[in-house]
Amino acid sequence: MAGRGKHRRPRTNPLTRGVVAVGTGGAALTLPLLGATHASAAEPQSAPAAAQSVPRAAQHAKSLTYTVTKGDSLARIADKYDVRGGWKQLYKDNRAAVGDNPKLIHPGLKLKVKTTKSVAPKKTATTSSAPAKPAAKPAGGVTQATQASAKTYANNLDGWIRESLDIMAQQGIPGSYDGIYRNIMRESSGNPLAINNWDSNAAAGTPSKGLLQVIDPTFAAYHVPGTSFDPYDPVANITAACNYAADRYGSIDNVNGPY
Repeated sequence: MAGRGKHRRPRTNPLTRGVVAVGTGGAALTLPLLGATHASAAEPQSAPAAAQSVPRAAQHAKSLTYTVTKGDSLARIADKYDVRGGWKQLYKDNRAAVGDNPKLIHPGLKLKVKTTKSVAPKKTATTSSAPAKPAAKPAGGVTQATQASAKTYANNLDGWIRESLDIMAQQGIPGSYDGIYRNIMRESSGNPLAINNWDSNAAAGTPSKGLLQVIDPTFAAYHVPGTSFDPYDPVANITAACNYAADRYGSIDNVNGPY
């Protein structure tokens, strides 16, 4: 407000406030001092208006999506992003997602946050004009990435069954873990080197072998590509036996006795 504070004009004689002479090459031009006073008072009003426009633009709220992490709270998030109205406003904006208790927010929850802070734009991946270099291939023709991502299995009965099930799934051979395990325990008690030297097959010169007691001709006829040709190999034996059982009984799950 003009006329207050340290910039207040000192009171002058009414006669001297009337006019002031300004030299203009010998002639005298009279200007009313009152008008000059009003002009000078208008100047400080325009400066703050211009100065205030910058903070308003800087404080313009921007919306972003925030994913809650472990240890977060609405108050912490509101403080981090300088949310107008604090955590209460943040809760109000996200009540549908948060629920009735603002203290219960879980990791992974998506919140809409209106921040007054400047948000750096996300970096976008730049594409190169040069063609991508193909992954190096070993002698077998399988990429290193495929080898690295290959699934590993335990070298025990559980691992053998699970590896066989994965191969069976790729080949469209039906069967379940329980069906395979049940028949293995009946046929060999889980011994991959088991051999039957006393039944009719043994008398004919083709003893049953391995976890699921498969004779050599059946193993050869139902051998699944990608597995070992050794009938004592646990995975090869299981997979070939399940392939045979699927052909004759519909599935190894349907086998409940000698087959």
